[in-house]
Amino acid sequence: MATKVLMVLTAADRWTLKDGTVHPSGFWAEEVAFPHRAFTKAGWEITIATPGGKAPTLDRLSLGISGGMPGKRREVERYLDGIQDELATPVPLDTVDADAFDVVFYPGGHGPMEDLAYDETSGALLADRLASGRPLALLCHAPAAITAATGPDGKNPFAGRRMTGLSNREELLNRFAWKAPWLLEDRLKELGVDYSKTLIPLRPHVVVDGNLYTGQNPQSSEELADRLIADVGAARPST
Repeated sequence: MATKVLMVLTAADRWTLKDGTVHPSGFWAEEVAFPHRAFTKAGWEITIATPGGKAPTLDRLSLGISGGMPGKRREVERYLDGIQDELATPVPLDTVDADAFDVVFYPGGHGPMEDLAYDETSGALLADRLASGRPLALLCHAPAAITAATGPDGKNPFAGRRMTGLSNREELLNRFAWKAPWLLEDRLKELGVDYSKTLIPLRPHVVVDGNLYTGQNPQSSEELADRLIADVGAARPST
């Protein structure tokens, strides 16, 4: 039986900054394309879900210079074009039974800072998934979604867990970041997360704490996906 992965994407097309201005946003191209490709090559079945079942918006910045070298950006864009039908028809997150999936994976982009960080359905899914002991992965800005999670004791269940996510230094490479209402690294630390990051910005960094997998930045996309594939494959009983 194929491994089933639930890929939860932001439905936001903007990031509202602290001065009230709106920055166009969405999901980060590489963070969907490379893991989706890796999971597909591994024979996994992928279901894409968003809040409200709204088709996710691609952050166009992720196909510009911020997305890496031109060859890489073309590779990512071609792959996303090839899965456009999937992206255009996500299932509503509130209709999903996460227990039916072997892996839950959240890609990033600035979009999660706008919607998933405050989405109660996503927060409940994350809390339940963490407690289940089954694989949960969040990449780059996606750990913002844990802000909406609450455990049975009323506290954030991710407190004390080892995690990574986009660092302040990496965020501040964006010219608009000084207007951010909050920075992810700061928020994770405020929630009590045992946060770590690379010494050199924009280098791959993956942290695994039990069933919780996190990647620091877009450059961690492939390493995070490959680690999940290796660990889930190793945990499956041989036939």
